[in-house]
Amino acid sequence: MLSFSLTFVSITVLITLNTLKRLIFWFCFFFMFVNIIIMFFFSICILKILSIVIPLLISVAYFTLAERKTMGSIQRRRGPNVVGYLGLLQPLADGLKLFAKETLLPTAANTGIFVLAPLLTFILSLIGWAVIPFGEGLVLSDINVGILYLFAISSLSVYGVVLSGWSSNSKYSFLGSLRSAAQMISYEVSMGFIIISVVLCSGSLNLSDIIFSQENVWYIFPLLPMFLMFFISALAETNRHPFDLPEAEAELVSGYNVEYSAMGFALFFLGEYANMLLMSAMTSILFLGGWLPFLNILPFTLLPSPFWLSFKICIFVILFCWIRAALPRYRYDQLMSLGWKAFLPLSLSWLIFTASVLISFSWLPI
Repeated sequence: MLSFSLTFVSITVLITLNTLKRLIFWFCFFFMFVNIIIMFFFSICILKILSIVIPLLISVAYFTLAERKTMGSIQRRRGPNVVGYLGLLQPLADGLKLFAKETLLPTAANTGIFVLAPLLTFILSLIGWAVIPFGEGLVLSDINVGILYLFAISSLSVYGVVLSGWSSNSKYSFLGSLRSAAQMISYEVSMGFIIISVVLCSGSLNLSDIIFSQENVWYIFPLLPMFLMFFISALAETNRHPFDLPEAEAELVSGYNVEYSAMGFALFFLGEYANMLLMSAMTSILFLGGWLPFLNILPFTLLPSPFWLSFKICIFVILFCWIRAALPRYRYDQLMSLGWKAFLPLSLSWLIFTASVLISFSWLPI
């Protein structure tokens, strides 16, 4: 009986161990399978992000070259033409120069915030592109409140400028950052009213729906005054000429980024130009039909959707460069007066007029 009991116990233990081994094996297999699936989807997301970020950074680099070439042509000079064929390698040389330079930290600066500020500006300029639709279905995140997301991101960019000015512990930097904060807040109010007018006409906060609502007529035609105010406000929002008061070299010795060198300055530079491209894309989507062609006929419809959005962005890029070369800088009191005394009442009155027309003729989208 004792030997039978021992044999029975041994068999039971072996069966239990084999079952436990199988359970451990299947658990490890399931865990590895889940990890592979997670890594696969994570890799797909990373590839989607890189497919937007890498072309964007290349575009920003050659935006600087296009600006210098355009300004050189307007001012009857050649512009960059030494590094590479027709100067095409000049942006790469500039980037290499900034990367190789030594990063200097002011002794009286708040080091942590001083380093964080350019990173914040650069990251905010990139994440806004997550909701930009390049074609039907060609968008990283097609959220229903895309226009609010874009407006929020553009509003947050002021923090990088303010933090850089405050952390530098320099009066020139701090004055430039305060100018930037007041300027951005002033023009965001009128931009908000303009965006509400577009949302009233389209009936949606989704950027793809706003583009589809312009299949019959682009909003630049019925909302032409709003388009002009939005583009001028975009110049002020991105601190561009003639509203580049935060960087007024004659007054502030380059403004909020005066204490930055090497990659800190490069990140501010990249963030500023990426914001200009983002505002150009936003203007194209709100008023020029986004990826929609100029005419819905055969020669135009053969070209892919991303081409049309890129073409419209390039139009605004040339306008940015042309305005910088042609117009003088505003005084700060003129800048504030234009924002509060002209654009704010005009955008609010046009919003009320748009809503009244849509309600009166039963054109308000459901």
